[in-house]
Amino acid sequence: MSKRQKQMLARLTAAAILFAAAVLLPLTGWGRLAAFLIPYAVAGWDVLWRAVRNIAHGQVFDENFLMALATVGALATGEYPEAVFVMVFYQVGELFQSYAVDQSRKSIAALMDIRPDYANVEADGQLQQVDPEEVAVGDTIVIKAGERIPLDGVVLEGASTVDTAALTGESLPREVRPGDDVISGCVNLSGLLRVRVTRAFEESTVSKILDLVENASGRKAKAEHFITKFARYYTPIVVLAAAALAFLPPLFSSIGWVDSIQRALNFLVVSCPCALVISVPLSFFGGIGGASRDGILVKGGNYLEVLARTEVIVFDKTGTLTRGVFNVTAIHPDHCDEGQLLELAALAESYSDHPISRSLKEAYGKEIDAARVSGAEELSGRGVRAVVDGRTICAGNDKLMEDIGVSWHPCHRVGTTVHVAADGVYLGHIVISDEVKPDAKAAISALKALGIRKTVMLTGDAQAVGEDVAHRLGLDEVHTQLLPADKVDRVEDLLKEVSPKGALAFVGDGINDAPVLSRADVGIAMGGLGSDAAIEAADIVLMDDKPSKIAHAIAIARRTLAIVRQNIVFALAVKLLVLVLSALGLASLWAAVFADVGVSVIAILNAMRCLKQPKQS
Repeated sequence: MSKRQKQMLARLTAAAILFAAAVLLPLTGWGRLAAFLIPYAVAGWDVLWRAVRNIAHGQVFDENFLMALATVGALATGEYPEAVFVMVFYQVGELFQSYAVDQSRKSIAALMDIRPDYANVEADGQLQQVDPEEVAVGDTIVIKAGERIPLDGVVLEGASTVDTAALTGESLPREVRPGDDVISGCVNLSGLLRVRVTRAFEESTVSKILDLVENASGRKAKAEHFITKFARYYTPIVVLAAAALAFLPPLFSSIGWVDSIQRALNFLVVSCPCALVISVPLSFFGGIGGASRDGILVKGGNYLEVLARTEVIVFDKTGTLTRGVFNVTAIHPDHCDEGQLLELAALAESYSDHPISRSLKEAYGKEIDAARVSGAEELSGRGVRAVVDGRTICAGNDKLMEDIGVSWHPCHRVGTTVHVAADGVYLGHIVISDEVKPDAKAAISALKALGIRKTVMLTGDAQAVGEDVAHRLGLDEVHTQLLPADKVDRVEDLLKEVSPKGALAFVGDGINDAPVLSRADVGIAMGGLGSDAAIEAADIVLMDDKPSKIAHAIAIARRTLAIVRQNIVFALAVKLLVLVLSALGLASLWAAVFADVGVSVIAILNAMRCLKQPKQS
């Protein structure tokens, strides 16, 4: 509990004791009024001050004004205990609200703990602690056991295990060795690591994630916008209705002035919209915070709302449903031997960082002589073209072969086929196979159990490869041999199948799927750990490589939206009922207090359930 909350609790305790004393003391007249004014002032002086200050600034119709008007009116009509109790109970509700917001902020702050405090820079054989923002790309930093990794980099020396739980929600540490990338925000658990910095702090993974989370509250859901607009028009309307209820009945009926004013005061107390204004944003804030603890970063409540309505999910294949770790499984040369075919393909692909290119270079196993390669060009969705030893080498899929007019032949092996041609002559092909992620099949099953109507996979791979993966995972539909632009066209077609109240989500690895992630109703990036493109392009980022997190994210979104609806329906129903009873003179001020503060407390407690998201099964 914060210092401010402790002070509020002390004030309310003192006000309650003074209130009990005023009730027990046998006072009458001005003495009784003075006895109740003391606890009233102790409990509610800040509410009265805010009401006066806001009126001076032209902001008349807010909850402070309603509470001040209702309680001062109750004092004026002789309902001293009721006035004090309304103010005390209202402040109890404010205390609950403050505590709930703090709990939500703490769930976000737990993620904010990934911000590093310092970096150990190695210079002239000495270690110096500096601000991570002062470290330049290329500098060498030393990370001791137990320290947080301050910047993204590559391990030069040392071996250790790294705790990524703050980013991914996963408790299993990751082993790192020389040559491995390490990500800022993780914790070095065991050995000493010497790391070369590859990104400045403002471009690091931790900086991008912190910026994402800090700005999440600015992207409001439709329900939040509705409540804001609702309160803006609702409050002045109920004040005018209360005024009419106070002054019109005595003029046109036999109802007395005191009775009429009491009805109006009850009406004002009930009408305060704080139950909705507080609980709805708090629910979304709690949902985002709860998801972040499980390594699911949601950029705003609006995306959480859309995710809950998702009925069609479209997947990229490589790096999303498959591991993206390719191995050469077959070499089929035509006019050269196997070694020469692999060498030409590896040299042509030497400037590319695509997973297929890396697998060819690894299979070649020798150091690449850059002097032998020139004019390297990456052809999006097709392959590469480069001049190797003076010969124009093209390595890629069948579309590339057709573009350059080379006759090729298919392979009977299932996998990604890389065709190779030299100066327009077909040299053969190399088969590369990818591995399906261990939880991919379970992820698709979990999505169908949630009622997702259609699961679709889009890939640039050959038809045989795509259909094989789709069949093994149980996907409903697959489209193969697609260029990046073709994927956008397919998503456009699938969007036409989505119902007016539904949504389409696209799941990709965030590296080359930015156009499709942007076009979908909600874009989800897999494996955001260290992927700049994922964090930038997607609306929701899963900080590990597990497809099963998608179903968990949808479950969190749906639970959050359900809690929001529960609060809206419950608060409006109770308030509407007691408003009508107050207007008819059938509800006391105590009923009005419950309809306002009681409903607010219940709604806040219900909203706090969003912080305790169910664990992934």
